[in-house]
Formats: sequence, C-alpha cells, structure tokens
Amino acid sequence: MHSLAQRIAARTARLPWATDAYRIIDGTLWPGVFVDALADRILVSVRDTALPRALLQQLMATGLPVYLKTLDNDVKAAPQHICGPEAELRFPITENGIRYIMDMAAGYSQGIFLDQRDNRLEVRNRCTQGMRLLNTFSYTGAFSVCAAMAGAVTTTLDLAQPCLTWCRENMLLNGIEADRHYFCKGDTLHWLERFAKQARTFDAIVLDPPTFSRDAKGKIWRVEKDYGKLVAKAMACLAPGGWILCTTNCRKVSATDFRKLVASGAPSAKLSTSPMPFDFDGEPYLKTIWVQN
Repeated sequence: MHSLAQRIAARTARLPWATDAYRIIDGTLWPGVFVDALADRILVSVRDTALPRALLQQLMATGLPVYLKTLDNDVKAAPQHICGPEAELRFPITENGIRYIMDMAAGYSQGIFLDQRDNRLEVRNRCTQGMRLLNTFSYTGAFSVCAAMAGAVTTTLDLAQPCLTWCRENMLLNGIEADRHYFCKGDTLHWLERFAKQARTFDAIVLDPPTFSRDAKGKIWRVEKDYGKLVAKAMACLAPGGWILCTTNCRKVSATDFRKLVASGAPSAKLSTSPMPFDFDGEPYLKTIWVQN
C-alpha cells in the first residue's frame, strides 16, 4: 500500500498543467473513503465508515489543513476540521490553467465535480470563437467557463439563482466579461422546449443532469427512464454539425444501457465515449458520450 505522500507525488506527476485539485484516494485503499486535494487543503469524505486511524496519522503528517465530510449524514453540513491549520472554506483552485471558486461548506459537491476534469478540457478544446454553447443543469457553470475561455458565447441554465451567480464569479475570476454571456433560471426541459419553439439553436450543448429530480408540479424525472427524452429535446435545439456532451454519474445505469438511452434520443448521430480521469481509479460510475450531429 502506497503512503499518502507517495500517492500525492504519483498523482501530481501525471496531472495536466496548472492543476491543483484532484482525487488522491478513490475508495480503493479503504472502502467508502475518498480523499481530495483542493489547492493547499485536503478534504476527506467517508460513506458508511469511520476515518481510518492509519489515514489520520498520514493526514496529520502533511501539515496541511484537513477537513472531513460524512456523506451518509447531512451532506449540506460544513465539513469538520480534523488536523493542520484552519483555513477559509471558500477559496480558488486551478484546473488546466482555469480558476474556480470552491466552497467546502456548499454541500455534496464543493463547487465543481472533479471527475469531470477531462470533459471540461475537451469542451474547451472543441469550442472556437463565436460558437454558441448551452450548458444545462449547470451547477456553478464550470463548463460555461471552459467554453467562454475558448471564445464561445455561452448560455448557462440552472434552477438555482445562487448557482448562476457563482458561475458569474467564476467567469470574472478568469477575466471573462460575464455580461457578454446569457444566464437562464429555470427547468431545463421547459427551456429546451422553449428554445425549440423559438427555433433557437446551439452549436454545442452540455447535458449533465442530476440522477433524480422533481419539478414544480411534482413530476419525477429519473436518468434511467428519461435521459433519452432529454437528449431528443436537446437534439431539437442543436445546429447542424453541432455536438452534445451527455454524461451521468447514475450508478443504476450501466455504460451499455446509457449508450442505448442516448442513442434513443439521437438515433442518427455519431456516438463516442470518454473514460474517467486517471485519478478516479475506483468504481467507473461516470459515463460520458459525445453526440455528433
């Protein structure tokens, strides 16, 4: 078993340029134990288990601020400081040269999903000056920031106004003029229908929905049942030659079944897949499919 210091050294040696946020332990050494490096802080998340004493000793040896989040309790609670100096819970990290604001007290995720790192880079690489990108279920808008950095004009869509505000902050942090971009508050399915009726199209669309949601009328939406319909609605807003990033972390859906769901919504499109980042070497839960119109 490699020590924590050895794993950090091995991870950082393989990380892309200007990246200081990554996964150190992905449930592989201790079941239910996940360790993330976030700039000069360490966040440990545990699910259905206690923090292993051997790991605590190694965390103390780093001298870094270390915080603990228990995923099977109230995930919205702020993490517990367990060792090292105390630090601000809201701070910037850097990924592939782009800065994002993290907040360890924000809930299940701290501001961006680290497992989407390679997909964010691919979105940036695929975007060009003047492209129109729609980022649905945007959370804090990291995909929008990547697209904007490449010169795309982005439309960021989320139900929560604080997430849209956070996206603006991330843009400003990277020198992007947020007022040159569009922000829509509301339900993605309703907005996609509205865009289609308006004949408004996009060159690229990002679909990274929650695994489960309930709309204002109480109607339930589930990835395993409804993702194909979501893709079909997005296809109706996709310009000729455009592409869609389809992704889900739903563990109930296998990679094969996810491909079938995506294909059902885009039967004539070309589909290609992408693996998870190398530091997520535990369960391959994240599925990614690129749809080319």
